Amino acid sequence: MSSDRIHLTNIRAYGYTGALPEETVLGQWFSVDLTLWVDIAAAGASDRLEETVDYRDAIAIVKTTIQTQPYALIERLATVISEQVLALPRISQVRVKLTKEAAPIPDFGGQIAIDITRPE
Repeated sequence: MSSDRIHLTNIRAYGYTGALPEETVLGQWFSVDLTLWVDIAAAGASDRLEETVDYRDAIAIVKTTIQTQPYALIERLATVISEQVLALPRISQVRVKLTKEAAPIPDFGGQIAIDITRPE
């Protein structure tokens, strides 16, 4: 496996994932940071997009998944994103950090995040 990585940070989208009824009706903002393990040596030598990952595809997967696929748990949402990103060519591993920016929890002003790496 290559030790080369591409980092994509703060991919934001509005979605309806959550265990509470108001989350599935009102929705909320999510942000995702991705780390893609991909051998970029050939692209570094050739300067050709075909030799690497077009990260616009990964960004589109994240946004579309959040916007169109509601789940009860953010654990499931992060897993689905990881599976879909891993299906892109050349990616051998992906890290997904999914953050629920404003969880509807009384007296809690922080954020909730899931951080997974697939495969490990």
